[in-house]
Amino acid sequence: MFRGAITALVTPFKNGQVDEKALRELIEFQIESGVDGLVPCGTTGESPTLTHDEHDRVIEITIDAARKRVPVIAGTGSNSTAEALRLTRHAYEAGADGALIACPYYNKPTQEGLFLHFQLIAQNVSIPIIPYNIPGRTGVNMSPELLARLAKISNIVGVKEASGSLKQMNDVLDLCGPDFDVLSGDDGFTLPLMAIGGKGIISVASNIIPADMAALVDAAFEGHLAKARALHQKMSPLFDVLFIEVNPTPVKAALALMGKIEYEYRLPLCKMAPVNYDKLKKVMENYGLIS
Repeated sequence: MFRGAITALVTPFKNGQVDEKALRELIEFQIESGVDGLVPCGTTGESPTLTHDEHDRVIEITIDAARKRVPVIAGTGSNSTAEALRLTRHAYEAGADGALIACPYYNKPTQEGLFLHFQLIAQNVSIPIIPYNIPGRTGVNMSPELLARLAKISNIVGVKEASGSLKQMNDVLDLCGPDFDVLSGDDGFTLPLMAIGGKGIISVASNIIPADMAALVDAAFEGHLAKARALHQKMSPLFDVLFIEVNPTPVKAALALMGKIEYEYRLPLCKMAPVNYDKLKKVMENYGLIS
């Protein structure tokens, strides 16, 4: 159902408020550059610091700006099942094409607790759902066996996999079958995952290089391995520097350097350390993104 290069959008801020104009312009830049989908209000969108009204509004803006040209998969995760259900229901009612739901964080549920969490949301909102497995942030890993159970629920259609383990991704592909969309949650794993059957990437890097990320995914789908490998190697320095500090700190700094958003975050995130900011600038200059 969902495949390709899908951008995990940043949330631009200006003077402490969501910058709607910059968000709409960023969405246009993404779509014109050939991305296959948009994810507002994920980790990259600083969702933990958005108010509920802001969270709803960012999703509504993205749906409106996308105008059905690409799917919008709304980030609706929470460590409270009731809150995640409310956010997911709003995304459905607003017209989102899917919901990306991160594992509950901090409370560290068991595998059974995770199953019940996703099952309850799926049973109460008919939107297509992609669980987001990112144990480095949530403190809990979704096992391949758990995902195989969830894959039997009709509107749980795939997973964003950021476990960092290609073996785990392979096990998920094996247990869940070809109709279950396994998407990379790490830019650097895009090509390796697609080589074993993955459907693409929910990408941080495509905020700044959407055309190249879309071209890599297209080449992989078409079996043009040499082209895909060349693009992977070209982008690898950016993949590295965009995670030199916690996401989305570097990618928002990069977009600001490109003149697309203000260089602004919400605490506890803050501007990059000067030494890392200089490294980011150097990689971007080498790539040709800034002069």
